[in-house]
Parts: sequence; structure tokens; C-alpha cells
Amino acid sequence: MSSSEKSGSSVGRPPTPSLPHRGGRGALVPTDVPDVAGPVPPSPLVGEGRGGGATLGALSRRSMILAPLALAACGFTPAYAPGGAATKLQGKVFVAEPSDKNGFDLVARLEERLGRPEAVAYDLAYTIATEAVGVGITVDNEITRFNLKGVVDYSLTDRATGARVAGGLVNSFTAYSATGSTVAGLAAEEDAATRLMRILADQITARLIAAAASFP
Repeated sequence: MSSSEKSGSSVGRPPTPSLPHRGGRGALVPTDVPDVAGPVPPSPLVGEGRGGGATLGALSRRSMILAPLALAACGFTPAYAPGGAATKLQGKVFVAEPSDKNGFDLVARLEERLGRPEAVAYDLAYTIATEAVGVGITVDNEITRFNLKGVVDYSLTDRATGARVAGGLVNSFTAYSATGSTVAGLAAEEDAATRLMRILADQITARLIAAAASFP
């Protein structure tokens, strides 16, 4: 068979065109086809078409500016703002000296929230009671988890007059695991006690600030 006969099967057949593409792993598309989708349009403004038109950033800035005015209009003043209720207590409360670890943790948190006593106007006395209650018991009657309950009875007096200006009871609880070694169990119990005293101190602080407006 001549060379012309060998190639006769391909005579008259155009070569298979290669499909140009844009690279990557996307679908093969001709490069001369226009992108009918076009660029992604920008997100509409908040409230556009309904009488609005402010962007989210503008709304956030506007809210931050107007929020204090709204709070002032309804008679609310932040406790730690100048002239707020907490300013009557900052650096003016002497908390009774602690006698144990729980007392130390309670006093440390109170002074963290109310400030170290400098120009003392009030004295804060307190008594602490705690109780560990087993809440997780195995079939072998072994306790694996405890709830540590705590109650603080506190009283705030005016140093100048000795009059009681605030007081009451606060209570809460934390939990800890009794599994593991003895050392791990003691560390977990101590951590639970510290967390409990901080919670109770925060409750006392909140109550004192709430009542501070009526203090002399």
C-alpha cells in the first residue's frame, strides 16, 4: 500500500481543534467567550430600597455615639463612670483582715474590684462558711465529685458614725473532682475554693455598688 493510500483515511478530515482554557482545574471554556456574569455587584446598603441606605459601619459608629445619650436619657449612669455609684467605694472600703485562705482570697478579690483602701470611709466585716457535699458516688460507694458550697455574711458600716449602711448574705457553689492522686484532689479542692471566694466577692461588690447611691 502506497503512502498516499495509507494516509487516505485521514484525507479530508480537519484536525481536531484544541480547546483553549484558562488554566487551573476549572471547566474548559473558550477564551474568546465573554464573561456574561460580569463582576460581582457590591452588597446593597442596609435598608436600601426601604427608605434606608446607611452602611453597617455607619450604623455601628452611630450606635456607639448615641448609646451613652440614650442611657443618660433613661436615667442610667454606668457604675464606674465619673460620678457613678462605684466612685463612692473606690479606695474607700477597708475590708477586715483575713484569718485563713478563704478569707485571703475573698479580700484579695474585693480589693481588686473596689481598690486598695486609701481614704477609708467604710469598714466591711464578713464571716465565711463553706461545706463540701459529695455529688458523684460510684457503685463501690466512693465519692468522685464534690460541690463546694459557700455563704458569706457581710456588713458595711460608716467609719465616721459606726452606722450600718449595707449588708446581707451571698451564696454560691463550685465543683471539683476527687479522682486521681491525693495531691491532685487537694489541688482541685483548693482551686474550687478560690473560684468560690471570687464569685462571692463579686456578688458582694455588685450589691454594694447597687446600694451606694444611698450611702452618706
